[in-house]
Amino acid sequence: MTEASRTRKSRSAAARIRVGIGGWTFEPWRGPFYPAGLTQKRELEYASRKLTSIEINGTFYGTQRATSFEKWHDETPEDFVFSLKAPRFATHRRVLGEAGDSIERFFASGVLALKNKLGPINWQFATTKQFDAEDFDAFLSLLPKKVDGRAIRHAVEVRHESFRHPEFVSLLREHEVAVVVAGDSEHPQIADVTAPFVYARIMGTVESEDLGYSDQALDAWASRAKAWAAGEAPDDLETIAHSAKKVTARDVYLYVISGYKVRNPAAGMALIERIGHAPG
Repeated sequence: MTEASRTRKSRSAAARIRVGIGGWTFEPWRGPFYPAGLTQKRELEYASRKLTSIEINGTFYGTQRATSFEKWHDETPEDFVFSLKAPRFATHRRVLGEAGDSIERFFASGVLALKNKLGPINWQFATTKQFDAEDFDAFLSLLPKKVDGRAIRHAVEVRHESFRHPEFVSLLREHEVAVVVAGDSEHPQIADVTAPFVYARIMGTVESEDLGYSDQALDAWASRAKAWAAGEAPDDLETIAHSAKKVTARDVYLYVISGYKVRNPAAGMALIERIGHAPG
């Protein structure tokens, strides 16, 4: 049994820590991550048994076929989860409140074919997009809490300093939408918990470390993930607004993204090993 499988088996449905990477098709992973002789069509099958989640990036650039989502569902373990980057047509626009049609088309495109393996949707905004409370509230109001009876989780990835504002955090809490925690990144970090789950993207892997991160850095991110899952807040990440609300347990989605990408799968597997038995 792999370390990822043992980790999955040890957790209850109450609180899950899922660790993954962005996508699964990357030629430099063939050798360092994918074993020699593994065919490309089996790479998702392999990756999904070493990690517990994958963030799909292709949905950001264009519509995927429903048959693709069905195939991805069938190739992965029962308790595996995909997060999806939402289409840029919805987020990269001047007036966010006019994104309704793009949002509806996205959910009608076949994403629900992932069934129980559909995790959070990451709505990523351009680095130039600034915070406008009224327009952002209108956008958040467009995000469906359910589609065809299935609950949908939403996270927003904002990358402009203007979002480091208590009003932004308040809006997210009102709509129960998570803010993507940018770790080891040039993007502004907002580590406030605003939803019943946490979504983090860490971007600091380097070539000089065999596991992408130093042991100390891996231990730190594993500790943060376990704190979030336990309903606590890491004391070494900066927040914008205080919250008195206590949560007993929450799901955590942590993705090793960007940085020295060749090392990202190794970093993800090392984090899974360190996290071990998640709370719940």
